[in-house]
Amino acid sequence: AQGHGAKGDNIYEFQIEFLEPVEPKPVCRVTQRQLNITVQKKESNWWERLTKQEKRPLFLAPDFDRWLDESDAEMELKEKEEEKINKMKIESRVPKDPFKHLKKGYLIMYNLVQFLGFSWIFVNMTVRLFILGTSFYDTFHTIADMMYFCQTLALMEIMNSLIGLVRSPLRPTVAQIFGRNFVLFVVLGSLEEMQSKPVVFFIFYFWSIIELFRYPYYMLSCIGIEWKPLTWLRYTAWIPLYPLGGLAEAVCIIQSIPIFSETGKFSLGLPNPLNVTIQFSFLLQIYLIALFLGVYINFCHLYKQRKQHLGPKKRKMK
Repeated sequence: AQGHGAKGDNIYEFQIEFLEPVEPKPVCRVTQRQLNITVQKKESNWWERLTKQEKRPLFLAPDFDRWLDESDAEMELKEKEEEKINKMKIESRVPKDPFKHLKKGYLIMYNLVQFLGFSWIFVNMTVRLFILGTSFYDTFHTIADMMYFCQTLALMEIMNSLIGLVRSPLRPTVAQIFGRNFVLFVVLGSLEEMQSKPVVFFIFYFWSIIELFRYPYYMLSCIGIEWKPLTWLRYTAWIPLYPLGGLAEAVCIIQSIPIFSETGKFSLGLPNPLNVTIQFSFLLQIYLIALFLGVYINFCHLYKQRKQHLGPKKRKMK
């Protein structure tokens, strides 16, 4: 190294032939006062001395703050062994889950089935629209059965969260699944007039694209695999898709309100002197507020998750 000493600028060097082999790449750290070089032994055992030559070089001096004699070293190793044994004892006391593999197998199969179902929906809609040139108007009649199956099966996600199979928070899960099922079963499933609307295509398309990334991500997580491109898509694709999906659902609700008003479907008449009837169309207007509230809840939840998985990693202070 080049340094400035009592005799001006000079090149400083030294050689040490250690008693036993050491790691070839030492760790160097330069401070304002000194240069620290840490050399690691290849085998963790006790050395009688530092160098092969019995007489210590004149330029070497021990650091007694870090000095260990053989008894100290043995004590340190003994403490480490005791700590390891205590850790193993604590881990052995934790009861093992006998159904761990069964739960993992169930979650893998659930996510795989959902992924295949939504993949079928996405591919079918894409092929029919962009290759066969089919119009928007027959989306519900060709896709509804598979969407019914996938969204009914999605109710299991609420149960999985309730019984602790997954760590997903319950509130965003309930908001998403019940919101989708309300639009699918109540609004679209009960009104034939709504089933031929072009908005159905956009609702189904946005739903399926989101799930193409979500379910494979969870499936791989069950077996401890993380594929970085998929992780990025899982926590990024929702940014445009969730607001667009929420907007499509809102348009669907708005279009259905006049139809429910005219038909009086699901309206509730109460037996009273004033003959008051609770119009279902009025409840749909209230639901619109709940819809945007649900989108907001999911948006906040996913944004928080995105920061945890894709945000800058905090460095640990040494």
